[in-house]
Amino acid sequence: MNESVYEQNSSKLRVLIEKAGLENCQELLKTTGISPWQLARVQYGLMHRIPLETILNLSAALKISLDQLIATFVPESKYPRNWQPQEENADSRIESQEYQRLQQTIEQQRETLELEFRNASLQAIESWLLQWPTAVAAISKNPELPAERLLLLMKPIEELVSHWGVEAMYSVGEELPYDPKWHELMKGDANPGEMVQVRYVGYKQGGNILHKAKVSALKIEN
Repeated sequence: MNESVYEQNSSKLRVLIEKAGLENCQELLKTTGISPWQLARVQYGLMHRIPLETILNLSAALKISLDQLIATFVPESKYPRNWQPQEENADSRIESQEYQRLQQTIEQQRETLELEFRNASLQAIESWLLQWPTAVAAISKNPELPAERLLLLMKPIEELVSHWGVEAMYSVGEELPYDPKWHELMKGDANPGEMVQVRYVGYKQGGNILHKAKVSALKIEN
């Protein structure tokens, strides 16, 4: 019995994952930051229907060229795998040169696309970034809350953010000296160096501050 397209492509994908030094599909998803359904489209021969940045991420993670990736998973009706330019055909040579120039342009734009994609995604989940640590702290104090089950569902987002190099600054409830560079005072008054308490964690990416930690002044009891 002939293998289905899914079985054939899944087998090809496993080979590429192994050659790339990755453990399995889960590690590929974590490395690229793409969703399982997008990977499923590749396995079902529908790679031509997923976003360009996803294809570029897969190409980089699997350590193969964009051309090789397309030739491996896109059906021949969409992309002739054995196509070669005919030397005696001027039109074919021109098409080949145009394709190569296009491929070089795409490769050059890879970093720009990835940066734009990450920035857009960070904006999309900005409210989660700011609110989630405080929700986790509240849930941890009352394990009986049904919302505790949601913690595991949020793990992929945490892993995605971590993959992009975004780090949380401090932890909810932490007490520390007030520093306007890193902290945004949301309640009370405090001078630099005076103790404050973290209400909402901050985030940074490399040396850039994405969001300052929101803090409140601590009352000193005599």
